[in-house]
Amino acid sequence: MKKQKLIDLISVDPYSSTSKYLQIVNAVLKEIEKGNIKAGDNMPSINELSIELDIARDTVERGYKQLRQLGVINAVPRRGYFIENTEFRRPLNVFLLFNKLSIPKKTIYDAFVTELGDKAGIDFYIYNNDFHLFKRILSSNKDHYTHFVIIPHFIEGGENAHEIVNTIPKDKLLMMDKLIPKVTGEYGAVYIDFENDIYQALTDALEKLVKYQTIKLIFPEHSYYPKEIVKGFTHFCQDNAFQYKIISSLDHETVEDGDVYINMIEDDLVTLIEKILPTSLNIGERVGVISYNETPIKRVVHQGITTISSDFHEMGIMAARAVLSGSTEKQKVPFRLTLRASL
Repeated sequence: MKKQKLIDLISVDPYSSTSKYLQIVNAVLKEIEKGNIKAGDNMPSINELSIELDIARDTVERGYKQLRQLGVINAVPRRGYFIENTEFRRPLNVFLLFNKLSIPKKTIYDAFVTELGDKAGIDFYIYNNDFHLFKRILSSNKDHYTHFVIIPHFIEGGENAHEIVNTIPKDKLLMMDKLIPKVTGEYGAVYIDFENDIYQALTDALEKLVKYQTIKLIFPEHSYYPKEIVKGFTHFCQDNAFQYKIISSLDHETVEDGDVYINMIEDDLVTLIEKILPTSLNIGERVGVISYNETPIKRVVHQGITTISSDFHEMGIMAARAVLSGSTEKQKVPFRLTLRASL
C-alpha cells in the first residue's frame, strides 16, 4: 500500500466529541479490521499526518503513542512508523450520541466507558438538542458500527425522530434515557419513566411536603425536558390535594410562605435561592426547595438541597452491559428521592 493511500484512510470528524488523537487510533484500527491496512505497511510520518489532517503535531504523536502501546505500530530508524501487528481486534465499535454534556451526562459517559473498558472502541458525538444536527450526524455514520447508543432529547423539531432512528438495524440500537414513540422492532433500551418517576418520588417525600401549601414546578417553555414530567407532577398534586402551579420563569415570581419549588435547570436553582435569601423565610421550614437531577454541588449548597433524580452512574453501567450482552430488553433506570435540609 502506498503511503498516500494510507493517509487517505485516516481522518478526523469535526462533529465528533471524541478526542482527535483517539479518532486517529480508531481510524487505523477500523481500517485494519476491514483489511485495508496490512502488516508491514508504512505509516505517514507525524509531520505528514499533522499537515494532512490540519491538526497539532502533538495530537498525532499522542495517537501514535497509543497505537504503539496497543502493539499495532512500531518505529525503526530511517524507516519511521510501520504496521507491526494486525491481529488486534475489537469486537465492538460503539457510536455514542448524547444531546448535551452536563454533569449528569458526564456521569453516564464515565460509567459507560469504564464498564466497557477495552472491549469496545467508542466514537462520541453531541448534537446540543438540535434535531437537524442529530439527523445529519446519524445519516452520515452507519457503516462500521456494531452498536448505536442514543440519547434523544430535542428543544424542537423532533416529531419525526423515529424516521431516522428506524433506519438503524434494531439489533444494533440501544436507546438511553428517553424512548421515542414509533420506533419499531426489537431493540434495547435503558430508559427513564419520567411521568411515574416524579409521581413516586414526590409520594416518597409526602411526609415532608404536607407542611407546605403550594407546590410550584419551574418548567421552562423552551426546554428539552419531557412533558411527561409535568403530567406526573400534576397527577401527584391532584391526587394529594395540593395547590400547585407550573411556572416557566422566575423573573416575576414572588416567594411566599408555604411555597415549595421544584427546579429543572441549574440556573433556576441559583435564581431561586437568591430570591429566598433576602426574605425571612427559612429554607426547609417555611419554603421548600427540590432540585431535579442529583449533582455533587447539591450535597453542600445551603446545607444540602433535596433532589429527585435518576441514578446516572447506574444508567451508564446498565447501558454498557446491554451493549456487551446484546440485550434487546427495555430496562428502567432507578429513580430516587434524596432528602436534605432544603425540604
